[in-house]
Amino acid sequence: MSTPSIVRTNTAELYDSYVMKNYARPALTLVRGKGVSVWDDTGKEYLDFTSGVAVAALGHCHPVWVEAIRRQAGELIHVSNLFRHPNQGELARRIVQHAGPGRVFFCNSGAEANEGLIKLARLHGMKKAGEEGKCIKIICAKHAFHGRTFGGMSATPQEKIQKGFRPLVPGFAFGEINNLQSFADLVDADTAAIFVETVQGEGGVNPCTDEFLWGLRNLCDQHNLLLMLDEVQCGLGRSG
Repeated sequence: MSTPSIVRTNTAELYDSYVMKNYARPALTLVRGKGVSVWDDTGKEYLDFTSGVAVAALGHCHPVWVEAIRRQAGELIHVSNLFRHPNQGELARRIVQHAGPGRVFFCNSGAEANEGLIKLARLHGMKKAGEEGKCIKIICAKHAFHGRTFGGMSATPQEKIQKGFRPLVPGFAFGEINNLQSFADLVDADTAAIFVETVQGEGGVNPCTDEFLWGLRNLCDQHNLLLMLDEVQCGLGRSG
């Protein structure tokens, strides 16, 4: 299936005139997808290796998924977190069933989820140190990526992410992934949490070893720290 080239021309002009140039986009206009493939406006087929920057690895247009969206759109399209909804409650149950005891906080993006973790760390630090304390330090990993909000950027020690936006949020320190001692050396009385990706994405495909993660767990238990895991890009447990 091909689309007249005028669509491509108009789309390029629209992006050039009206869309902020925060990404260097390739000269490619995608119009259709099915399974692992996508097609551009000239009818050329591509394998989709990006999967929504790694966070939507579900393929395109599976009939069961499409029908579920159509059915829900015909019933109720949006409910805020101020109200209950049976599907949200059931999804929370399934997540907890797989992840272990706890509760689920639903939000809109990976960056927002990470901001929630940073806020949680601050609350935990306040509980540790008292209302007047300054237990706000969060130890992250070098080469990490936790988003482009101010908290996320501050936890992301990459110049290409942070440049132009300083001063950032204070209270972050950085150890070497899979080097437990480098994290232990950074723990002090002001530390509230340790925050890592189990598999680094933006900084290179760098997986944490089991021994390192168990070491962080024990370190956090020893010092009453939160262990916070950012698995937005690697699939929330799907990597094992």
